[in-house]
Amino acid sequence: MERPNSKSFGALIRRHPIGTACASLPILLVAVALLFDWNWVRPPLERYISTKTQREFRMADLHVRLGLTPSIRMRGVYFGNADWSKQDRPMASIEQLEFSISLRDLPEKILVPRVALTRPELLFERLPDNRKNWLLSQPSDTSPSKLRISTLSVDEGRLRYIDHGDTLDLDVQASTLEPAQQERVKDVDGAPTDERYTARYSFTGSYRGTRFEGSALTGAVLSFQESGAPFPIQGELRARTTRLRVQGRIADVANIDGIDTQLQIEGKSLSNLYPFLRLPLPDSPPYRLEGRLVLQGKRYAMNELRGRIGASDVFGKATYIDQQPRPLLQADLHSNNLDLADLGPLIGIEVQARDQAAAKSKPGTLQRDRVLPSGDFEVGRLQEIDAEVDLYAARLKVPKGLPLESLKASLRLNDAVMKLAPVDFGLAGGTLAGRATLDARSPVIKSEVEIDIRGIRLGQFASKDSVIAKGAGRVGATLRLSGVGNSIADAAATSNGRIAATVVNGRVSNLLDAASGLNMGKVLVLLAGGDKDIAINCGGTVFDVKNGHGESNLLVLDTEQTQVLGQGWFDLGDERFDLSVAPKPKRAGLFSLRTPLRVYGSFAHPGYEFKKGPLVARGAAVAALATVGPLASLIPLIETGPGQDTDCGQVRHQTRGEAGQANTTRKRRGSAPMSAATR
Repeated sequence: MERPNSKSFGALIRRHPIGTACASLPILLVAVALLFDWNWVRPPLERYISTKTQREFRMADLHVRLGLTPSIRMRGVYFGNADWSKQDRPMASIEQLEFSISLRDLPEKILVPRVALTRPELLFERLPDNRKNWLLSQPSDTSPSKLRISTLSVDEGRLRYIDHGDTLDLDVQASTLEPAQQERVKDVDGAPTDERYTARYSFTGSYRGTRFEGSALTGAVLSFQESGAPFPIQGELRARTTRLRVQGRIADVANIDGIDTQLQIEGKSLSNLYPFLRLPLPDSPPYRLEGRLVLQGKRYAMNELRGRIGASDVFGKATYIDQQPRPLLQADLHSNNLDLADLGPLIGIEVQARDQAAAKSKPGTLQRDRVLPSGDFEVGRLQEIDAEVDLYAARLKVPKGLPLESLKASLRLNDAVMKLAPVDFGLAGGTLAGRATLDARSPVIKSEVEIDIRGIRLGQFASKDSVIAKGAGRVGATLRLSGVGNSIADAAATSNGRIAATVVNGRVSNLLDAASGLNMGKVLVLLAGGDKDIAINCGGTVFDVKNGHGESNLLVLDTEQTQVLGQGWFDLGDERFDLSVAPKPKRAGLFSLRTPLRVYGSFAHPGYEFKKGPLVARGAAVAALATVGPLASLIPLIETGPGQDTDCGQVRHQTRGEAGQANTTRKRRGSAPMSAATR
């Protein structure tokens, strides 16, 4: 076969110049790619970026590997900070930066599948108007960035992020774990883990005025943005007295869209979480909680929730939904043993105690114990979130003498209006059902409270061996109050409404009944012959409340042998009261010292006294008649028995609000008036 000579090859080129050029082009491009030095374009590229961003940009070396996803490597990268920054350091100083770009996604977005940093020093800042110093654009540009970074790896470096809008200042130190260190990694419970953690991040900072610090272990590569690829993480955060530990997987650290971790959190008060979670949690006792945190979309679900708050156990589930116009917190909580004192901070009791302690430390401050909680509800916190919370406690631990048995409560907070309905207590064999509405749409909260007590056994409020405990009487009561104020104490001091109570189907000790009327003759007979129970026909009281001041228009207790009538008032602002009751025996008796009893004082420290006027008058009469003769001196001690039978039907109507506000009329001959005007 004849080989072509140089003449024939030249002739071929002359005959087919275009085809020959096309055939030679790939060879030429390969030669250019192999021989081209990308540092030739480095100076114009530096000038372009510096001019466009109005910041100094330079690099020591540039290399590009071409393809549909070209890879770029830069060494000795320096990028100055924006002129609006007050930090005296560049935005970036990186020993080596390597990244790739997806050409398929241009120009809709700049997708960077991978970024690898070696010994970076980075400073990222964002202003409240959304200007960002890391954008390759004009310093005043506030438009959304088209840059998307899928994965990120860091080999020994430091990042500081300052968000002037959220008042976040975060300083992160990154380091790579040696193989020997990787073998010693354990999970949050101290057990060996199967995950491979190759990088450690230590961080400090502050968020909305609260300092924090912590550390985290991760894999070599972090999913950063829009990758959907989870990476392992184990970390701990400490903020004042709060400690948070997590272990599991997270996807896309820059804009987290996937979480599946075991979480443990403990601290001195749940309210300390507010700067981080923006949840209006109460100023609780020390707590420790754990569970499984899962993020799906904008729904954070805390499943298998369990732990303790103060002396109370708690379990159930909770969900936080990031939605507009306000996030929503949903919780279904249960407790086998709930210490009622742990609920005190919900209504300001613990805050009140701290206020009193602070007042006691001031010389010359007048101290008077308060009963109504004075801790303020924080209006701003109630305006930032919606909530749907249900709580059920099977057993309650309560102060001695308060026979509460169980609790069922439901809270709904929507657009700064909080409704508690129902709040049901099992109480002394009966029920206490409450409903409350707090309207926090204005700086001062408007509140409405309704309480209904049904079937309460009086005997359960006394010791089992006492004569009171032998009674079978049941009490019912209603409370309807509305007021304004950011604490229970303030709202009560301005409240208007009505308080009523009634007792039916009861029995009381005959000896106690005689002693209440100071019928000493009957007491002596009962002590000699034995005590017995007598029936309580009825009893009731009604107070009309105006601007925190309550006046009685009904106060009566009727037994087979005694009618007790009374009057009085209370003031919810000063927390003081003054009641007087006058026993009126229905039958004649001997050695009677009957006199009205006054009960008065503060809610915290009540006192009592017998009115001295009637006793002094009887004593003077006894002394005067003693000069006549021994038998004559007994005349003032004879009880003629002026008490009458009470119209119990009218008592029931009046306590239910179905009768007049002042005096009630008698419905049958011999019935006694029940108004507070009758003494």
